Amino acid sequence: MSSTDKVNILLVDDQPQRLLTYETILSSLGQNLVRATSGREALRRLMEDDFAAILLDVNMPEMDGFETASLIHQHPRFEKTPIIFVTGVHVTDLDRLKGYELGAVDYVYIPLVPEILRGKVQVLVELFAKKRELQRLNLSLEQANAELALANSTLQAEKARELQSLNDTLERANAHLARTNLKLHDEVAERKRVEEALQVADQRKDEFLAMLAHELRNPLGAIGGATHLMAHVAASDPQLLRVRAVLERQVQHLTRLLDDLLDVSRVRWGRITLRREPVEIRDVIARALEATRAMINARGQEVSVALPDDAAWVDGDVVRLTQILGNLLTNAAKHSGEGAQINVAAAYEGEAGAAAREVVIRVKDNGAGIPPAMLGKIFELFRQVERRDGGVQEGLGLGLALARELVQMHGGRIDAFSEGLGSGSEFVLRLPLLASGPIRGELATSANDVAVTPGSRILVADDNADLAAMVAQLLELSGHKVCVTHTGAAAVDAAQAFQPEVALIDIGLPDMDGFEVASRLRDGQSNCVATLIAVTGFGRDIDRERSKSAGFAHHLVKPIDFDQLARLLTRVRKDAHAAVEKSAVK
Repeated sequence: MSSTDKVNILLVDDQPQRLLTYETILSSLGQNLVRATSGREALRRLMEDDFAAILLDVNMPEMDGFETASLIHQHPRFEKTPIIFVTGVHVTDLDRLKGYELGAVDYVYIPLVPEILRGKVQVLVELFAKKRELQRLNLSLEQANAELALANSTLQAEKARELQSLNDTLERANAHLARTNLKLHDEVAERKRVEEALQVADQRKDEFLAMLAHELRNPLGAIGGATHLMAHVAASDPQLLRVRAVLERQVQHLTRLLDDLLDVSRVRWGRITLRREPVEIRDVIARALEATRAMINARGQEVSVALPDDAAWVDGDVVRLTQILGNLLTNAAKHSGEGAQINVAAAYEGEAGAAAREVVIRVKDNGAGIPPAMLGKIFELFRQVERRDGGVQEGLGLGLALARELVQMHGGRIDAFSEGLGSGSEFVLRLPLLASGPIRGELATSANDVAVTPGSRILVADDNADLAAMVAQLLELSGHKVCVTHTGAAAVDAAQAFQPEVALIDIGLPDMDGFEVASRLRDGQSNCVATLIAVTGFGRDIDRERSKSAGFAHHLVKPIDFDQLARLLTRVRKDAHAAVEKSAVK
């Protein structure tokens, strides 16, 4: 035990020799031995320090051991300090009991037995040391608890500050989120308003384009009719025939522009419905070449065609497929110079009988070519390759975009290839082949349809006087009897009086539209049995359905293709004769 760990033992006796004896016996314990020669000195020593045990002589002058013990134990600080009484006389049980009541823990008798005294004091010293260590531990524990409480308090305060800070941050974030949500709500509302405005504007644009096309088709129809009539009345005048060819090409060009403008809008809104049927691809190529021949011939260009020997049937809309190839041929002609060569080739790819077999049509020219950077953009709307001479390109940049959309609707694809400007270009169209074509009885006998059957009584009702006059003259030149009116009411009256076999009725009549005219002619009160043909500048699917619902058997879009009209009149006449023969047999 170090000096700092030593405990104090108070030795109280009025005789110095005994004090020396106590010290001698107890010195081996290695503790601090403190002398007091009287009770009063003992009390003073106790006030100065703490003691593990008190060795107190019972018989002392002035203040004996019992009185000293009584005073010691009256003080709260010393009441638990153990006292061993030392006495040289025999004590009775009453004296012993009195000592115990005063706080004594034991008695020793003189003459002292060193081992006994040392043993008893040793026990008390060890108890005091353990008690002091326990107090020290308790103090440490209290300090630790105090530190822990302080730490907890600090932690709680820090947590409270952090929580408050987080709450403040969260409140700011919530406020910012609320502002952002409000702003987003306003932006969404504004975007919705803009989208709705754009939809309205787009719808108005479509309506404007449809109305523009309708209005432009009337004069185009009249001009087309005039050029067709020139072929009859000036067949021997070369100069007039050249003028007619120019007019005819420009009418066709304007008509294609109008059709492309309307078709682009229809494709975007999914308003084009394909009239699918088995189509022979060689017939499509022939139709496209015929449609673009005037333009190609005017430029002195040559077209070479390589077709497979066997028929190639695809499931498609013959009009739209012809339009696709016509756009590719027109594009090749526009971007090639005079006298240029255009190659059209069709071939099969894939094993015979395979489900993935397809027909591949290539349209190649040696014209302006396409820069590599433009190959991926050439099918975009209004996209055009800049001319090398800086001049203005022909067209609106619609043909290729429309061709791609129509090809995709047919389940095919189209790609563009070019080695750059001045190297020409090649467009490759791929369409899935049908496993087999239609049976021969399903094919139309177009050769018979082309022949014009004269002698029909035809009513022409159109508010455009020039167009009506041109149509009437052409029909009369073909041997038909024609009655012309310019209003709906007049058309109804003329149908009663003239009794036509066919009625060409303009939908946009001023007083009574064509639908109402058809309704009156089919209401059961009229005895008109004419085949009704709608003639209009509107060619959308919805327009055709509306014509059909109103009672029209056919729907022609201005400007009228007079060869198509001739075939249609022949078919109408044949159907009428077949119906009469069938009725006669019954």
